[in-house]
Amino acid sequence: MSRNTELADAVKRSLERYFRDMDGEQPTAIYDMVLKNIERPLIETVLGKAEGNQSAAAAMLGIDRNTLRKKIQQLRIKA
Repeated sequence: MSRNTELADAVKRSLERYFRDMDGEQPTAIYDMVLKNIERPLIETVLGKAEGNQSAAAAMLGIDRNTLRKKIQQLRIKA
């Protein structure tokens, strides 16, 4: 099993659990909720792997360094 499949399966299991926990309630804004819950740990983990080097972290993430800095500010991540 590839790492991409593992990650996709983990997200799928989490969403299935989320829907079960909703107990019939109609969820809204799921897309934004998922992104907000994934983005912070993603950036924190990659920054850790890059030993705080924002240029290296941005390259790992495939985003511009300025975009990473903006996300760090928005999410109030200690860099």
